[in-house]
Amino acid sequence: QVQLVESGGGSVQAGGSLRLSCASSRYTASYYCMAWFRQGPGKEREGVAAIVTSGGGTFYADSVKGRFTISQDNAANTVYLQMNSLKPEDTAMYYCAASYVACENVITDSDYVADWGQGTQVTVSS
Repeated sequence: QVQLVESGGGSVQAGGSLRLSCASSRYTASYYCMAWFRQGPGKEREGVAAIVTSGGGTFYADSVKGRFTISQDNAANTVYLQMNSLKPEDTAMYYCAASYVACENVITDSDYVADWGQGTQVTVSS
């Protein structure tokens, strides 16, 4: 049973920063793509950022471009999401995701996700 364990969520004021981590019990390099999704109150789950595990190519939702950065440490089987200039609309449960499908597909369709983490809550106050 693969485990993806997120950490780093919390409450922050608008303009602040948080860094999320996702530790995998499986080699992250065994996946093609690692990604972060989020689901805000009353909203559908959406892809936020994704990274190709071999090569490091990255993909971002338009709403977070220039503010969020996804990175990985394959030796530690960990993926990160650095979130800067946070806005109240970034408030959501953030989920780590792993897929065997190309990232450009994963970030737009959660059906391509093979494994999910339990989520970590991010709350941004104005």
